[in-house]
Amino acid sequence: MMPRLSAILLVLILTTLACAEGTPPPYATPEHSIFDTGRTAYGFFPSPPEASLQSVFDTYAAMGEHADVVLLQQNIPWEQFVDGAEIESERITDIANQYLLAGQNGLELVFVVDPLNGLNRMEFYNLPSGWEASFANPDVRAAFTNFTLRIVRSFHPRYLGLASEINTYMDTHPDDYSHFISLYNEVYALVKAEAPETQIFVTFQWEEMNNLFPQVAQGERFEVNWHQMEAFEPRLDVWAISSYPFVAFASSADIPADYYTRLVWQTDRPLAVAEGGYTTRPVGFGPGSPDDQVAYLEAVHAQIGERLDFWIYLLLSDFNLDSYAPILEQEGHGQDLYTLGMFAHVGLRLFDGTPKPALAVWDSFRAAQSATP
Repeated sequence: MMPRLSAILLVLILTTLACAEGTPPPYATPEHSIFDTGRTAYGFFPSPPEASLQSVFDTYAAMGEHADVVLLQQNIPWEQFVDGAEIESERITDIANQYLLAGQNGLELVFVVDPLNGLNRMEFYNLPSGWEASFANPDVRAAFTNFTLRIVRSFHPRYLGLASEINTYMDTHPDDYSHFISLYNEVYALVKAEAPETQIFVTFQWEEMNNLFPQVAQGERFEVNWHQMEAFEPRLDVWAISSYPFVAFASSADIPADYYTRLVWQTDRPLAVAEGGYTTRPVGFGPGSPDDQVAYLEAVHAQIGERLDFWIYLLLSDFNLDSYAPILEQEGHGQDLYTLGMFAHVGLRLFDGTPKPALAVWDSFRAAQSATP
């Protein structure tokens, strides 16, 4: 399973930006959108390298130089939205502030509504006490639906994810599989009725779909569990994956030449990398080097680059763990430092902004897209 760190890191951003005076204006769709060009939109998660407000602002400014989009992934405020969509919510104000900051730096948004725990995709995130942890639960379905519709009405995202790395949940809760798919289909229809141009997807953890984790494998190594994606057809506008090969391979040289290409062979749908990266230092469960990181980018680009609607790399800059440790300890998340450490060196820059070799490769791919008529 691949943990999602943004749920913790964005707490800092939400808290600091919420201190801004007044309520931000409604988000307006840019007059000239990257999504109208036919090019791949390159982007990052808005995760600052250090736990400071200045680092937040610096990160958005740097992303404006190296990206077209930012991916916002938000957990659902269950109790707030169980009874309706049009309510006063600090969460919506927080999101609006991030949209405003992105717009100030020339960035557009990809949005993911996330019902699951970013550090453990086998469970829901922050479900109220007494609520059944199931997509069959009417309260879960209502809050999920209402929050999603509010995002659509307030922010008009061109790309909207309705869950992240859902196959991890599917693998551990097969009895709830059909309940999520029925909820997805219901919400898909409601969103399309209001915003037919919105491209809707869920993301799938690619290493797990390839049965590279023996503890949850449902087939032979490299046998792809296509049925998990195809169960969402025909209401899957984009086939989106997350991919962190350093958890499954001894080095980037071991990534098969057709590892991502199989997506091209399997579907005519647009593709997306909604999350991914490669560490430049060895971590507890895998190796890594600057050369490995470059090779990972080159593998994605060579195998599926021409088919990508958007490509989200996890981090622009590494984490400074010494900066995050006191805040995480104070907030009772000290146990998450280990997880943070496993991804601390996935960035395309050091935490002080010094570029790694892979940043020039990333920029060259993006520049070549921009030069395309």
